[in-house]
Amino acid sequence: MILNPDTILKPDTLSQIFEISKNLEFAILSPLSDNKDYPNYKINNKTKKDDSDLFEVDQVDGYAMILDREQFNNNFFDEKIFMYLENDDLCLRTRQKNKKIFVYSNSLISHLGGKTVDRKYFNEIEFSRNWHWNWSRFYFRKKHYGFTIAFAYGFFTFVKAIFKSSYFFIINNKFKSKLYYFRALGFMNALLNKTSWFRPRLDWFNHFKDIFSANAKK
Repeated sequence: MILNPDTILKPDTLSQIFEISKNLEFAILSPLSDNKDYPNYKINNKTKKDDSDLFEVDQVDGYAMILDREQFNNNFFDEKIFMYLENDDLCLRTRQKNKKIFVYSNSLISHLGGKTVDRKYFNEIEFSRNWHWNWSRFYFRKKHYGFTIAFAYGFFTFVKAIFKSSYFFIINNKFKSKLYYFRALGFMNALLNKTSWFRPRLDWFNHFKDIFSANAKK
């Protein structure tokens, strides 16, 4: 079972989903988000959804799900993807093999979303998010739909990001200029077939060194 740290379980979330999983043939099984405004699943064919407690879907969000190891033959996530769309890729590959993805509505879960990182790292995480989101989108589309589709969808976003980065640089908004710069870089790195190498700069050593130096001067 995959469970993100920014989730909140109900008293019976796990007991409910483990019980239903015992006699169910599935590849992926997920609890249901308790936030009706943000469902944690997608159904491409709108007529597929029924009113039963257990229903089949095309995709689930990756923050809470059980994977059947035998169904995947220990071949789970695409390890080339560092962040974003890894669960989309997993679910799409699952459906392409005609394997089942279910949501069980008697097992409820809350997802806080983006609450696992200290706010003091907000800028660095935003730069990383924009870089990897555009890298992953290009990689995902190229993998499943071909280079032309990936380029066609991503190039407009790339041009727009370059324009916005330049605009915010001119008006001296350094944060937004850098943010759109990283958005463009994510696409460019994927286009050049580079790995998802970028990581946020969470430099603990220099952070504490600066604190020590400041205290020493006092």
